[in-house]
Amino acid sequence: MRRVYLDNNATTRVDDEVVKYMSNFYLNDYAIASSQFSHTPGIKAKQAVENARSVIAQKINAKTDEIIFTSGATESNNLALKGVAFANMNSPRKKIIVSKIEHFSVLYSVRTIEKFGFKVDYVNVDNQGFVDIEHLKSLIDDKTLLVSIIYANHEVGTVQDITAISEVVHKYGVYLHSDAAVNFLQIPIDVVNYGIDLMSITSHKVYGPKGIGALFVKKGINIEKIMDGGFNEFNIRAGTENVPCIAGFGKAVEVFSKEDLKRVGELKDYLYREVKSNIDGVLLNGASDFKKRIPNNLNVSFEYVEGESVILHLDMRGIAVVTGSACFSRSLQASHILLAMGFSHERAHGSIRFSPSKYLTRKDIDYTVKNVKEVIQRLRELSPLSKVKKE
Repeated sequence: MRRVYLDNNATTRVDDEVVKYMSNFYLNDYAIASSQFSHTPGIKAKQAVENARSVIAQKINAKTDEIIFTSGATESNNLALKGVAFANMNSPRKKIIVSKIEHFSVLYSVRTIEKFGFKVDYVNVDNQGFVDIEHLKSLIDDKTLLVSIIYANHEVGTVQDITAISEVVHKYGVYLHSDAAVNFLQIPIDVVNYGIDLMSITSHKVYGPKGIGALFVKKGINIEKIMDGGFNEFNIRAGTENVPCIAGFGKAVEVFSKEDLKRVGELKDYLYREVKSNIDGVLLNGASDFKKRIPNNLNVSFEYVEGESVILHLDMRGIAVVTGSACFSRSLQASHILLAMGFSHERAHGSIRFSPSKYLTRKDIDYTVKNVKEVIQRLRELSPLSKVKKE
């Protein structure tokens, strides 16, 4: 049976070059970076870490000492939000603003922060997932410490106008954090010119290893570490550096190809055209202008069917897609993101996210469209909602 993996917004297959490069740090240069002052193997490990830090920093126009390695974007989000809040416990600024379509690592972090006396406000989004700038302006004031806005949404792929948001935020002297887990390398990022103060990124969505990410922290921003231990990562993130994965993260950034990205975007566009032309009742979720969504994301709802049924039937045919975010794929609750965008529970439950990778071909997309059409047709034949509509 043909296998087509279309869940690359959740995670990607590690690039062969990355695997080969990482293996050296498991089998040969396996010392820890903090042993750099003790022996040559430690020096090699430290050099690998710093090389990766430099490569990543250059990609976003940051300084090398502004990159803090973490276990992934979830930890980066926790560190950014809690770290800034805890470092400003005695400040009169006790408000944090986040959007309603954030990743749960942000939404749950601010719930924790509320217990320490902070106020949290939630900014609205429109029906394409764009932040309501006017609503943000009405919420922000001189009591606001931090605004956290997801750069590109992990479910619907909408890319925010982060520069416009930063202009509003900085007018009040407020910090801007952005979760860029799904758009890192997918679109150009310049933290200096875009006005980003803190930004979370991860490796496993760009053909790198899982379990490694980073937090960009603009120089001069005071941040409290949330995990006690040694003095690793500029005394901000304690714990032995994961040298193989850090090295792999850097290598994944080095080998990431714009040509591959362009081809992935073309596959996404082709998939949407074919789905729309072959199946009735297809509703696009997210930005209608494909230039304002990440290249490898397509989220659609199919009328009169439930997403859970669709993904199970497609999985039996070798096609991997999801309905909702990867972290909550076991939940049968409707997507909080689509609900925040103003859609009904029915539309949210009928949403499917397709995210292609550089490893797929047009033949894979043709196979997918053929099977999606058959599955949707079969499920609609069984759906009482579809029958009511016909009557």
